[in-house]
Amino acid sequence: MTSSVGVITFPGSLDDSDSRRALSAAGMSAIPLWHGSDSLADVDAVLVPGGFSYGDYLRCGAIARFAPLMTEVIAAAGRGMPVIGICNGFQILCESHLLPGALTRNESLHYICRDQWLRVENNRTAWTADYDSEQEILIPVKHGEGRYVANDHTLDELEDDGRVVVRYIGGNPNGSFRDIAGICNDSGNVVGLMPHPEHAIDPLTGAPGVDGQGFFTSVVKALVGSGSAR
Repeated sequence: MTSSVGVITFPGSLDDSDSRRALSAAGMSAIPLWHGSDSLADVDAVLVPGGFSYGDYLRCGAIARFAPLMTEVIAAAGRGMPVIGICNGFQILCESHLLPGALTRNESLHYICRDQWLRVENNRTAWTADYDSEQEILIPVKHGEGRYVANDHTLDELEDDGRVVVRYIGGNPNGSFRDIAGICNDSGNVVGLMPHPEHAIDPLTGAPGVDGQGFFTSVVKALVGSGSAR
């Protein structure tokens, strides 16, 4: 039984093909989805990839949030479908109110591209169950607007409910509040993170290792366990 994960392409997406490659390497069927469609093509999960949707005009992700396909993603996420947003995808999920808070300009006001150490804070989500709690992983970051911000009440809720999924360690690259690199919703089926696990699945390219693989193998097991795989 093979799980299928849809990868959305917006105007300006640039990590959609890398994401499909990472999903395929984990044993899933990666299905291209067009932002203007009104159908999720019966996929079992959705990945919203990185890039610069609509050129990052207005605010990052603010225009993409109104793409026809996002209406379907929001509804499916509400029914429990696993959804992950990576970098620009994280921004889109926040703009869509699937996740709280916002991503703003890096504190340094400079674009950042480097390998970054993270600590897995929550390994109970559909996308992180293959990691150990507090496991340290090396994943690339590449963004100009990756500073996660939220009010104190929201931050306290995320901390108290265990919804901080990954946290920057060894230096905060963008000034994110409380070193937050990724969060999840109440149910753990929706995850957003700024680092790029799809660029850390092959020792020959990107980060010197395969620490990103766990995000993709985790959802395979989550879908098989739920009986969603076909």
